[in-house]
Amino acid sequence: MPDTPDDHAPVFRSDVTVELVKSSASDADVLFAARVSTLGEQSLDEIDKDPERSKGLINYLMRSRHGSPWEHTSMTFFISAPIFVFREFHRHRAGWSYNEASARYREMEPVFYVPGPDRKLVQVGKAGHYQFEEGTADQHNQVQADLRYAYRVAYQTYQSMLASGIAREVARSALPVGLYSSCYATCNARSLMHFLSLRTTHPDAATPSTPQREIEMVAEKMEAEWARLMPLTHAAYIANGRVAP
Repeated sequence: MPDTPDDHAPVFRSDVTVELVKSSASDADVLFAARVSTLGEQSLDEIDKDPERSKGLINYLMRSRHGSPWEHTSMTFFISAPIFVFREFHRHRAGWSYNEASARYREMEPVFYVPGPDRKLVQVGKAGHYQFEEGTADQHNQVQADLRYAYRVAYQTYQSMLASGIAREVARSALPVGLYSSCYATCNARSLMHFLSLRTTHPDAATPSTPQREIEMVAEKMEAEWARLMPLTHAAYIANGRVAP
């Protein structure tokens, strides 16, 4: 089997990329949608005339779990992460749309995930009731060495098949789930709140969750972008136990 060419030298990462590509999402959108129930049609200019009243209405909607006004928002994120993150991501279907890079149609770049030194490695406890603990220095070294070796062999195998004229959709079978893929993910604020309630760990959460760290890294970056767009909604979400309305 030939060595990996220089232009296909593997790249190892321990981070994820999350970029807000476009959005139509603000607290005013929620108030505009909610107030039609009681006040009829309003112009967007009228929404911000009474900030305290607007804050109170958003808190009321969140507390009472009147969630449909948040469906009148939209956010599209570009995400680059290991394939195994997207396999978890796609469990979230209500209010989400996805388009992911296809290894059937494009040659995948040799970018692979290797956990950073702060990634906890050891699972203690049984399924449904466990926690993760720090690994030893030897375990961290083993993860680094073994994953890098496996990735290099897998990508060399992939390249060898492509060089022999084998179709991409067949050759991709050699690629591991630690390979980075990319995706556009579009959601509304209500579906994002549900995602965050399950994919983040937070001391203010009414229902604790134990997500895999790598998808939590994505969720944290998405939450930061959303909080900037909709600060009143984000504050109400935190105040009400991070429960999606």
